[in-house]
Amino acid sequence: MSLKLTILGCHSATPRVNAHPTAQFLEIKNHNFLIDCGEGTQVQLRKYGVKFSKIKHIFISHLHGDHFYGLVGLISTFRLLNRENELHLYGPKGLKEIITLQLKLSNSWTQYPLLFHELTSTESELIYEDEKVEVHTIPLDHRVYTNGFLFKEKLGERKLNVIAISKYKEIKICDYQNLKNGRDFMLQNGVLLKNETLTLDPCLPLSYAFCSDTAYFPGIISLIKNVNCLYHEATFLKDKEALAATTKHATAAQAAKIAQLAQVKQLIIGHYSGRYKNKEDFKIEAQEFFENTLLALEGKVFEIN
Repeated sequence: MSLKLTILGCHSATPRVNAHPTAQFLEIKNHNFLIDCGEGTQVQLRKYGVKFSKIKHIFISHLHGDHFYGLVGLISTFRLLNRENELHLYGPKGLKEIITLQLKLSNSWTQYPLLFHELTSTESELIYEDEKVEVHTIPLDHRVYTNGFLFKEKLGERKLNVIAISKYKEIKICDYQNLKNGRDFMLQNGVLLKNETLTLDPCLPLSYAFCSDTAYFPGIISLIKNVNCLYHEATFLKDKEALAATTKHATAAQAAKIAQLAQVKQLIIGHYSGRYKNKEDFKIEAQEFFENTLLALEGKVFEIN
């Protein structure tokens, strides 16, 4: 089992020829989530082979342009492609007003349901859940109302122990789902076979925390404790720590300290300022505090397992 994360954009502020603003595509338990939608995201989706029709839920961290200016274009393209499936948008209050005004003035109303889930809480809350996955907000510390998002698998079915099952001819294929659901099996002679003798434990649920623009904020540590993978912005290096504080951003070292304190398994950093030419400097700085640090790079695919 694994999560698959594709980096569509990983730079801060303005898009450039080879530097696109934040957007990520997450595949988790047969769900396909778009996280942030900076300018040009739909071009990046095409470039890296992500099928548009797979996206049913889009999560917007905050209303700074480099995190959502690509959204109305993507919504419009879905319309031109005759999309029929509903599209769910999760983001700060005001997102609905911005998008609907653009659609209204351009006379470009969608023929598919566009469902807004506007967020206002400064406490973590559950915003999406089904039988396989749940998504919680991670309140962050930025210049405007901002959330990160925690994506968590739910515990799956038990796995069949084929060798153990093969010893009992009475157990048929039609019994397998009950075994996966954790039920015991009664033999015709009255002997009860406990479920744990016929099945194996399910894979441990995986988790991914996306922490968009934020100052160094230890308040999130309890929310992201022990996650399999943390993405944390790292706009600056230590040489601009004062500027990071002023603009409510983080340095690579600060992102790594959060990862260390939260005891996460893996850290991915991104949202690089254009003033730096060598991204390896971000990795070097972060690894002083958290060794298992990787760089977000456009087109990079991470398998989280």
